[in-house]
Amino acid sequence: MQARELMRERVDHTNGVIRIMVVDDHPAVRIGLAGLLEKVSEFEIAALAANGAEAIRLFHDHRPDITLMDLCMPIMDGIIATESILRDVADARIIILTSYGGDEDVYRSLRAGAKSYILKDTSIENLVDTIHSVHQGCRHLSSEIATKLADRVHQSELTDRELEVLHIICEGKTNDEIASALRISMGTVKTHINRILSKLQVSDRTQAVVRAFKCGLVHW
Repeated sequence: MQARELMRERVDHTNGVIRIMVVDDHPAVRIGLAGLLEKVSEFEIAALAANGAEAIRLFHDHRPDITLMDLCMPIMDGIIATESILRDVADARIIILTSYGGDEDVYRSLRAGAKSYILKDTSIENLVDTIHSVHQGCRHLSSEIATKLADRVHQSELTDRELEVLHIICEGKTNDEIASALRISMGTVKTHINRILSKLQVSDRTQAVVRAFKCGLVHW
């Protein structure tokens, strides 16, 4: 298989074995990715986890050199798991590997301490290069991801309450329903919505919903 040959050619035999934990809630992706990585002679699969909570436990059990962390998972997502692992092990090397490419996803992941952010449609060559780079202590970002991060840094951050309101807006709820769900006044709801529109640089609720899904503030 050409991909396997390519991976073997790119291995740096001076680095020793790189132990990797793969975290993904889809079994086929998790097992398939582990199988591909094991084809690299210096890669070893240390553990497989199906969600963030399991990733934290297995990280402490196995102490992998590199963790490939999915973003959206049940029980606990990849960002919370990344933050938890890094609180205990500051030099943990975590790479976010996800299908979501929103600038908010990138921003929150790197703010949590991830060393790289790559999409699942990346080439095997790039994945191998990224693992080696992060293992050597570098932060590895593609130009596309770096641009998304730069764009996001210049935006005002939504508060936790504003994010909560935005999620309810994306569910199609009215202002009355938002006020009832959060037990706040209509005036407070309108204030939150106006601030959301301003921070997202949009003019109405529909545009806010589109922006929220596009940039990764809310996922389907």
